[in-house]
Amino acid sequence: MLLLGFPSEVFGTNCYILAPVAGEECVIVDPGVAVLDRLSAVLREYRLKPASVLVTHGHIDHVFSVTPVCGAHGVAMSVHEDDRYRLTDPLGSLPEAFGDMLRQQYGATSWKEPDDIRTIRDGERLTLAGLDLGVVHAPGHTEGSVMFSLDGIPAGMAAEAGLTSTMLTGDVLFAGSIGRTDLPGGSSEAMNRSLREQVLPLDDATLVMPGHGDPTTIGRERRDNPFLRAVM
Repeated sequence: MLLLGFPSEVFGTNCYILAPVAGEECVIVDPGVAVLDRLSAVLREYRLKPASVLVTHGHIDHVFSVTPVCGAHGVAMSVHEDDRYRLTDPLGSLPEAFGDMLRQQYGATSWKEPDDIRTIRDGERLTLAGLDLGVVHAPGHTEGSVMFSLDGIPAGMAAEAGLTSTMLTGDVLFAGSIGRTDLPGGSSEAMNRSLREQVLPLDDATLVMPGHGDPTTIGRERRDNPFLRAVM
């Protein structure tokens, strides 16, 4: 499996590109702010053709570029049904200062939804670009936050001995931390339940590719992450 990623210029949101191998179709996850040039360069370098866009939740730093990406490649985007409403006006839920900054620096003067938006639910299996992804609903950061699971680990990470699967955790779980719960639609109670019921049961040999920051593993987070330890 090919898994490529890079942080966006704003908020450091990780945009991921997944494919079976170079030269095939791919899935793009969380195309955030000002990622279009770098995303295009990655697609060219690895000769990848987008087949779908997925988002882990509906915050603007994860969906900012979905419309131009979907439009350029004629593909649909998928979001959990509980965050579908956020795509109506993702700028509207931002603090005013953030919204003003995006408008001034990145031309975010208006918002247009992608033409084809599909909703997903907990437990679904998505077969896209030759990949099989599982949808794990894990609310708390937003009502519709999800994680995406894949069997196996990316090529080039064999040095991580013993890892057997991969989870794209969005803003549910980071290395040493978790997503904030104080924004509209967030809930610390729901987040704790997600950590307890969806994250802690995962195998320690799971590679974690978070929405912000560096990769980690479930085993490492179970041992060192104070938010996980608090709900054990």
